[in-house]
This record gives sequence, C-alpha cells and structure tokens, in this order.
Amino acid sequence: MSSGEETFEVLRLELEEIVGKLERGEVAVDEAIRLWQRGEGLHRRCAALLEAAEGRIEELSAGTDDTGASDL
Repeated sequence: MSSGEETFEVLRLELEEIVGKLERGEVAVDEAIRLWQRGEGLHRRCAALLEAAEGRIEELSAGTDDTGASDL
C-alpha cells in the first residue's frame, strides 16, 4: 500500500473531524458549506469501500464449504 492511498479508516477519521467541527459550530458559514461538501464526498467513498468489502466477503464465503475450508 502506498502512503498516498486512502484507507477506509483514514477517510472515516477525516469525516469524524468534519462532523465534530460542524456540530461545535467552529467554522464560518462559507467554511461550513465547504466542509459539508467534503464530508458528503468522504461519505460516498466510505460507502463504496464498504460495499466493495462486502462483495469480497460474499465472494470468499461462496468459495468455502460447510467446514469453512476453501476449495483450492
């Protein structure tokens, strides 16, 4: 993984920071709008990553037998 790759955890932490700032009212209106837009984008990316992970888990689960062993 490269240092520039954004993981779910990194994106979630940034989103939490944005939510905190907005909830505390720490920013001016223009900045709040910018943060809201950034938060929306982060939310969409997090949702996409979760959906991809869910799909991968379903693929892996479909490849296992009743004992949990993969058919290799």
